[in-house]
This record gives sequence, structure tokens and C-alpha cells, in this order.
Amino acid sequence: MKKIVLATNNAHKAKEIENILRDLNVEIVLKSEVGLKDWDVEETGDTLEENALIKARSFKESLGEIDAFVLADDTGLFVEKLNGEPGVYSARYAGAEHDDEANNKLLLKNMKDFSGEERRAEFRTIMALIDSNGREYLATGDCKGKILESPRGANGFGYDPLFVPENYEESFAELSDEIKNKISHRYNASISLYEILKGIL
Repeated sequence: MKKIVLATNNAHKAKEIENILRDLNVEIVLKSEVGLKDWDVEETGDTLEENALIKARSFKESLGEIDAFVLADDTGLFVEKLNGEPGVYSARYAGAEHDDEANNKLLLKNMKDFSGEERRAEFRTIMALIDSNGREYLATGDCKGKILESPRGANGFGYDPLFVPENYEESFAELSDEIKNKISHRYNASISLYEILKGIL
């Protein structure tokens, strides 16, 4: 069984990935389980791809000689009419303190004059996988939708209360986890990851 170590302590994220990869011969492990609970690296890339690879490479190096794959990811919300903002800076849009509420307020302020199609947006996740031999793979997933004029819903995190996915009336924060996990950018990236792993395991 091949071990895949995630560059995160997020058990929910691990479970989500585990469910999608369940018929492959892999074991999903959190960074805390390999003694790297406090590992972190600065995201200095200009794209999600660069940041995911920066994380994966640094994490692989920190892991040392453990025979395992590593997986890191980066996610952003891209608003077409704002030239792709918040994009790669989604988590720190309103400043480095990673405050979801402040990020949401700034996004709404910057979009206050937009209506209809101008409010189109897309969530994107990039997963960077590095295998035991150092080969690198990228898995991509997106979810198109629109930005509401005010937050709705209490589930989720980040921009979820503002984002309504295509073909739905509810925001990500109003949808059940069960539905969200079947349509989200992260789910779609995990499906792409599944196809990559199927080809290399």
C-alpha cells in the first residue's frame, strides 16, 4: 500500500480525498502523523500551480527519506470582472491575518457596482503530487458560479457564503456537505488526482 502524506492537518480534507481514492491501494496520512505538525512554508508563487509546487517540494524535503508520495494544494477564487482577483491572494485578500469576514467584505466592496454576468466567478484548486522518485504531477479542479451581493448560510468557510455554484440557487454555505463535496473545485481536483494515481501506481 502506497502512503500519501498530505501537507495539512485538516482531517476533513483528508477524508474527502480518501473517499475519492478509496479503491486505489493508498493510505492517506496527515502531516502531524509523520512528526511535521508545525511544518509550514511561505507561499511566494504568482499562480496556484507555483504555490502548490512550492508547498509540495518543501514538504517532500522536510519528510526526508520516508518512502511516500506527498500532496499539497492551493485554492483561489477568481472573479473575471476583477481581472482574476482575489486569485492567488484569496486567503489574504484583506491582509495577512487570513480573516474570512474581512476578505468577504472587501470582495463585496470591490464588486458593489457589478450586476448579472459581471458577478461571474470561479473557484479553482490545484493539487501538486510528488511521487517517491521525485516526479511531479498537477491535478486541477474548478467550480464556476457567481458572487452574491451579501453573505448567505452558516456552513463552510472562506468565500462560501458569497459563492453560488452554477445550476444551484444556494450558496456553498447553504448547501449540505454531501452536495458541496460532489460539485466543488476540490472534488474535481481529487477526481483528476485519482486519474493520475491510477496511471502511476
